[in-house]
Amino acid sequence: MVDLGCWPGGWLQVAAAAVGAGGRVVGVDIARIEPLPESANAIAFQGDLGEASVIAALLEALGGPADVLLCDAAPKLTGVRDADRANEGALLEAVERALPQLLRPGGDALIKLLESAEAQAVDKRLRARFTRAKSVKPAASRPGTRERYLLAFGFRG
Repeated sequence: MVDLGCWPGGWLQVAAAAVGAGGRVVGVDIARIEPLPESANAIAFQGDLGEASVIAALLEALGGPADVLLCDAAPKLTGVRDADRANEGALLEAVERALPQLLRPGGDALIKLLESAEAQAVDKRLRARFTRAKSVKPAASRPGTRERYLLAFGFRG
């Protein structure tokens, strides 16, 4: 399992428990990640998803494409709407580019989307790459947030 945008590490820890001792979870975030509680099946490192070397490092640590891709990544907001939207779009496009390398055919994904025209375009392209997909908004999401998740099954490659 791969966890993109894994800071501060909560999803990574839950994923490590879910896959058990026989599984592996590898996380990456642009922010520095504090060492995880001792876990033989989970590792995390700092890196930018837009860099090919980071994707290569993820694949090496995973031992090949993952069965499941989690992405809770979001750019650090500046308060400048145009800049924030551009950063959100660039991040989603980096995730979209990395998807065929990081997720095995038949794999499943959960990807955060922040509502915008750019996110809707990426959402449409991503849905076409899976056999089934739907939007979900967790009850834990803050009221008024633009956040939702694309839950997708059966990656077509």
